Amino acid sequence: MRDLLGDMVSCLKVEDLQIRSKGKALLDVRSLVLDGPGPTLILGPNGAGKSLLLRCLHGLISPDRGQVIQDGKLLGAEQKARQAMVFQQPVLLRRSVASNLDFVLKRQGLGRPARRARIAELLTEGGLDGKARQPARSLSGGEAQRLAILRALALEPETLFLDEPTSALDPGATQVIERMVLRASSRGVRIVMVTHDIGQARRLASDVVMMQGGHVVEHGAAKQVLDAPESDASHRYLAGGLVT
Repeated sequence: MRDLLGDMVSCLKVEDLQIRSKGKALLDVRSLVLDGPGPTLILGPNGAGKSLLLRCLHGLISPDRGQVIQDGKLLGAEQKARQAMVFQQPVLLRRSVASNLDFVLKRQGLGRPARRARIAELLTEGGLDGKARQPARSLSGGEAQRLAILRALALEPETLFLDEPTSALDPGATQVIERMVLRASSRGVRIVMVTHDIGQARRLASDVVMMQGGHVVEHGAAKQVLDAPESDASHRYLAGGLVT
């Protein structure tokens, strides 16, 4: 359902989603709809369930109860194939930068000339020109994360999940990745991203999901949630208070 003109992007819905462990609810989200334009950023304290929710949305974890719906269909193999995810620590193949991208593009059935052209485009987009033959695992932390995002984008996903992709990076590397995220969003890719950085949420988010204790305590337009939160948990978190 991706529309490169930005008229409509993929819609994600959560209904009565729950994950329990040893009698405790680690995740309990009764209803959540992500259907607006622009990036969605998920915020909250450690243990709030942010990454767990992201993994459920991507189908990496099966909930004990409830369901995830993408574009009107229950999340299954077809929907997962239209998604991609990048983790906090990039996972790269033991081969060159270009070969990491070529591996993904080859699986999409592209011929060699088309793959070469696409790899060149991706390397330019990620500012990795000149590093095509460099071993991927010799890249700096910021470069490695850029390559991981490029590899995800090479799949041409309708939805891209990002789990704190800049948490260990310096401001310069963070800025480059934020630009990549915004460019992908402008092309119609639904971005759902976990972060602890409130400033990053202000720079990127169209809407914000605030979580605490496995629950969504607030969801709305970024400016509304960040500047005038309605829930006490959101207010305390954004004010720098302790939230458990």
